[in-house]
Amino acid sequence: MDSILVTGNGPLNGQIPIAGAKNACLTLMPATLLSEEPLTLTNAPRLSDIKTMTALLQSLGAEVSSLQDGQVLAMSSHDLTSHTADYEIVRKMRASNLVLGPLLARFGQAVVSLPGGCAIGARPMDLHVEGLEALGAEIELKDGYLHAKTTGGLKGAVHEMRFASVGATENIVMAATLAKGTTVLKNAAREPEIVDLVECLRKMGAQISGEGTSTIEIQGVDRLHGATHQVVTDRIELGTYMLAPAMCGGEVELLGGHMKLVESFAAKLDAAGVSVEQTDKGLKVARKNGRVNSVDVVTEPFPGFPTDLQAQMMALMCTADGTSVLEERIFENRFMHAPELVRMGANIEVHGGTATVTGVERLKGAPVMATDLRASVSLILAGLAAEGETTVSRVYHLDRGYEHVVRKLEGVGAKIERIKDL
Repeated sequence: MDSILVTGNGPLNGQIPIAGAKNACLTLMPATLLSEEPLTLTNAPRLSDIKTMTALLQSLGAEVSSLQDGQVLAMSSHDLTSHTADYEIVRKMRASNLVLGPLLARFGQAVVSLPGGCAIGARPMDLHVEGLEALGAEIELKDGYLHAKTTGGLKGAVHEMRFASVGATENIVMAATLAKGTTVLKNAAREPEIVDLVECLRKMGAQISGEGTSTIEIQGVDRLHGATHQVVTDRIELGTYMLAPAMCGGEVELLGGHMKLVESFAAKLDAAGVSVEQTDKGLKVARKNGRVNSVDVVTEPFPGFPTDLQAQMMALMCTADGTSVLEERIFENRFMHAPELVRMGANIEVHGGTATVTGVERLKGAPVMATDLRASVSLILAGLAAEGETTVSRVYHLDRGYEHVVRKLEGVGAKIERIKDL
């Protein structure tokens, strides 16, 4: 397996282009199943997860073409050959479950394996199932597969979710676009990726209002048509690279970044002593005065602090002045990066869903191992700010969510290289 070698070498300066959002693209791709007409996505990120979703859609009989070096995805589901999402593909990625709602809505049946992905908690399917059952679906679990069907099609309903799940919101909204009547989804997730999905569905002819709030209303239509849609900027990649100058010093402009995507995160950086400024091209980030201040963090659904930036924020707090407390409220078992940061000299104590980090003057390079997607990039950030060399192994996790990490960081002066496994 490949590894990444990072050598701490001081301030970073320049520009980093931010890709389209992985989580948005993985949600938009299954939307092609809702229509027999083509759906084209631009600004698509070039990631292994996108390849996995491509393989899943193709296994159902959809046509998926990757154009312009992977930044354009042209898809068509005019002639599907299967309604079964097989375990061998689904196990690789959590977002695979997002074919359930579209298949059920358009074809009245779907068989979808229970999903896999990062080992950061159970992330069960019960909220998805409850929402689809509220629309009239009949779903049972047999041999690790969800067998779903409808009698006479899905029907609009009022449904309140027990938790504002992003994936369940996306599945239910997509299914409701073709349901008979009106669906009102309460306690819906508010993430930008959901807003992006609704904008795409609206271009396809869906009648939806309330996206970005906790109540989304969907008036079902008979059919959806084709569309072209640009994937929204990846707010997690954006936040990740905002931390690079925060940790190393210097000034970096993140091209394509928008403050509205990362307001709660930017507020924490400001409290830590990091300047974030909106420019015509994106966001410009610089550390204000030497060592950053410690700040406490609680992960919450959007618009709160994102769980997908918790590991990276912990890396910053490892060198902060003072003690910070990071509380993880979204996923259990999401502090697996902490022992690896400790190997680099960090002072971290974990108790359940809370991590207490006492900052040290400087981290020290060490061999470390990535345990999941966001943990892998947190270790790279730590290596950029550490003394000496850091080798991050198992970086296949990284390829799921960050394109061209080495190239982007080299472009602002980082000393980083990918070591190919021989």
